[in-house]
Amino acid sequence: MGKQPNLYAFNDVSSLARTLRTYVIQCQNAGFERHGLFKVAVSGGSLPSTLAKALLEPGEGGSDAPLDFAKWEIFFADERAVPLDHPDSNYKLLKDELLEKIPRPMGRPNVHPIDVKFLDDVQEMADQYQDALMQSFAAKDSVKLPIFDLLLLGCGPDGHTCSLFPNHELLRESDAWVAPVEDSPKPPAKRITLSLPVVTHGTKIAFVATGAGKKDIMKQIFDTEEGRSLPCGLVNEGGAEKVSWFTDNGAVEGVGFPRRGSL
Repeated sequence: MGKQPNLYAFNDVSSLARTLRTYVIQCQNAGFERHGLFKVAVSGGSLPSTLAKALLEPGEGGSDAPLDFAKWEIFFADERAVPLDHPDSNYKLLKDELLEKIPRPMGRPNVHPIDVKFLDDVQEMADQYQDALMQSFAAKDSVKLPIFDLLLLGCGPDGHTCSLFPNHELLRESDAWVAPVEDSPKPPAKRITLSLPVVTHGTKIAFVATGAGKKDIMKQIFDTEEGRSLPCGLVNEGGAEKVSWFTDNGAVEGVGFPRRGSL
């Protein structure tokens, strides 16, 4: 059997958040060593609130020195074709939960929202967002895929992640870094998303999944053959040991896949 993802389960979200904080700081410091920056892709859903709990509450000993947001470059793993102040906007969610609450001494990250000029043309919006990635990671003709230091992802009840949905043709996209979605089964229908090869090419990939409502899909992803073809399962397969899942006990109740004890 090849190398496998890491599954961590915690008694509560507070314990999860403390370990997630340690993990993110490790990824940040590795990014700083590689290129002086920390390049992150973030999803929406419940992730931003858990991320805020992890990053904004003081670490062990009350020190926040390890986090240097001024050297963070934040992209969105997926985004909905809505204005930036719309309730469905992942940018608004991250802004409300995390960005506006970062204490000024910790610095301000460089955040890349979508260009709202292209709300009516998601292909153009995807192209523009891909251009933003190229400016950060190097031109597409000089690197095959961008390498994020960390992708922070969620897991939907159907096993989707980013805006990559089960059985969708986009799961076979192999060329584009950012792809348009015209027919999302979950509203709003129009979105853009990182492609699966970009996600699995990341240096580190972290999923956050909490609550008993996730246990059925988690069991499917980790314990069944069919689950391996779900988007989250494909990330597990493509990312292997680069992938870490941060869950609470409720989300993995009945899951047979072995847990890891610590980072």
